[in-house]
Amino acid sequence: MAANTCLADPAGVHVIQVTSAAQLGQAVTAAAAAADAVVMAAAVADYRPATRSEVKLKKTPKAPEPIVLTENPDILRELAGQRRPGQVIVGFAAETGDLISNGLAKLSAKGCDLLVVNQVGNGLAFGTADNAAVILAAEGRRTPVPFGPKEALADVIWDLVAARLS
Repeated sequence: MAANTCLADPAGVHVIQVTSAAQLGQAVTAAAAAADAVVMAAAVADYRPATRSEVKLKKTPKAPEPIVLTENPDILRELAGQRRPGQVIVGFAAETGDLISNGLAKLSAKGCDLLVVNQVGNGLAFGTADNAAVILAAEGRRTPVPFGPKEALADVIWDLVAARLS
């Protein structure tokens, strides 16, 4: 699934364009039904505006009304709740505070098999070629991945997924 990107689709990959969290949830749920493993490498925002304007909100002498937010669906938690036996669900958690305690709480709340937790902010993670993370497993195992190329992190994630599938 992809949203708001002008990048070319990767070779050999079927990309489904979406524009909302609801569309993403429907597309991911449909695709996950036949998947052995689901890796949710990105998450939608926790909240969205309760109403959507089809037109630009222009400046006026009167201040605009405050934007009311509503919660987006928790796609990862929903997928984990309806997984088939043997299916592996992997989530990601970008954190700005205590990686381990926040990650363990999120792992428990989401119900996924693996949660990749990484520090963000101050030039870390987003828009960089390198990253570090800790991969938390539902049964308690922790796999630290030292700072290095994101491809190396991806290799560790897929090794852990493959081990669960075999």
